[in-house]
Amino acid sequence: MSILRIIYLALAIAGTILPMSQFLAWSADNTLSIQNLIQAWTTNAAATGLYYDMLVTAASLTVWIIAEVYVRRDYWVALVCIPAIFVIGVSCAFPLYLFLRTRPLT
Repeated sequence: MSILRIIYLALAIAGTILPMSQFLAWSADNTLSIQNLIQAWTTNAAATGLYYDMLVTAASLTVWIIAEVYVRRDYWVALVCIPAIFVIGVSCAFPLYLFLRTRPLT
C-alpha cells in the first residue's frame, strides 16, 4: 500500500473518531432527535455557516461519487461512501473515497 493511501486511510479514521467523539458527548447530554441536532447546528451565525458549508459539501461529494461510479462502471464499492457522508460525515467519507479511488488498477 502506498504512503498516499495510508494517509487517506488515517484521515478517514481520524475523520470518524474526532467528530463522533464530540457527537456522542453531545448526545449523552441532550435528547437525541433530529430537531435538537439541527437546532444545535444553527445556534448562531458561525454554526449555521458551517452547517450550510457541510450540507453543500456533502451534496457535492455525493454527486461526484455517483458520477464517477456511473462513468467508470467498475467502481461500485465507492458507493459505501454515500451512507458514510450522511451517517458519519464528510470528514470520514471524503478521505475514504480517496482511499478507495487510489487503489491499484489490475
